[in-house]
Amino acid sequence: MGTPQSKPPVVLTVCTTCRPVGSDPEATRPGLTLARALAEADLPEGVTVRGVECLSACTRSCTLHLSGGAERWSYVYGDLDPATHLDEILAGAAAYAATEDGFVPWRERPVVFRKQSIARIPPVEMPGLDLSADPAAKD
Repeated sequence: MGTPQSKPPVVLTVCTTCRPVGSDPEATRPGLTLARALAEADLPEGVTVRGVECLSACTRSCTLHLSGGAERWSYVYGDLDPATHLDEILAGAAAYAATEDGFVPWRERPVVFRKQSIARIPPVEMPGLDLSADPAAKD
């Protein structure tokens, strides 16, 4: 019997450049603050953090992308607050890491992940819909 395959790593990708409208352009960007706080936190097993320069969700500053390989759903969350959402983000990442497909039931997600979702992105390996079928046709 072979050894079980380990799950792909979970990555919290944080935009480090966006800032809320009207904020001081010289102030430390909230995404950079969040990325640093996550990097210093006790991350759930299998979870890593990386900062990137832009996630193109500027109007929803502070933003992160939660991903975990080609077979899992991934998510983009915005309007995050590094001072108040860190524990919820870590709890959400732990719940996500425990899944095979990246789908955490809605009621089991931290409030910040329920209320501040920008996008849910299907797994790369998920087949698409049959676009030649007429959705109005009945069997």
